[in-house]
Order: sequence, then structure tokens, then C-alpha cells
Amino acid sequence: MKEFVLIFRLSNQSQEKPSAEQMQERMNWLAGIAAQNKLVDKGNTLSPVSARTVRPDNVVTDGPYTEIKEFVSGYIIVKTDTIEEAVEMAKANPIFKLGGNIEVREIMKRD
Repeated sequence: MKEFVLIFRLSNQSQEKPSAEQMQERMNWLAGIAAQNKLVDKGNTLSPVSARTVRPDNVVTDGPYTEIKEFVSGYIIVKTDTIEEAVEMAKANPIFKLGGNIEVREIMKRD
């Protein structure tokens, strides 16, 4: 099996604190993946405010970006046979109800 990272993005920082109902939906979705033994890493939520970016010549700026319409809110790592299977998992995530999106990327293993 291959490993894929699912990168969650939202367009509004006010969405970073989900309601209890939204959290339960997310937890149910995650539990479904874990029940299939396909959850490699439950990941973490990433702060859109407490961040710094280090640029060339050691220039440090506030935040992970200067101008952006969406921010990375978190990630998980799953294992599946194909990227299509990982995409199908992503499609069931409730982030879409908030206008968010999910990027699916294969994790390249180095020998």
C-alpha cells in the first residue's frame, strides 16, 4: 500500500473552530478510516495565526503567506492502494460543507 497525505484547506479563518456537531462529523469520518485500518497518522490542526515564514537571506515574515485566499488548516495520512482510493476517502469529509477543499498527495518514500 502507498501512503497519501490529505491536506485540508479553508478559505475563512473563522472556520478554524468548528461547532460540536462539525467536530463529531469529522471524528466519525476519521473513525471510519481508522476502522478500515487505513489511518497512518491522525495528523493535526495547524494554526493560521501563529506562524512564521523564513525566506531567502533569513527574512522572516508573519504568517505562512502574504496574500492568500485559503489556508492549510490540517492534514492526515492514510494508506491505500491507489490515489483514487485516497480521493474517494477525501470526498466523504465534511469540510466541503464549509467551503473547504482537500488536496491529496502521495508521500514519496526515499530508500
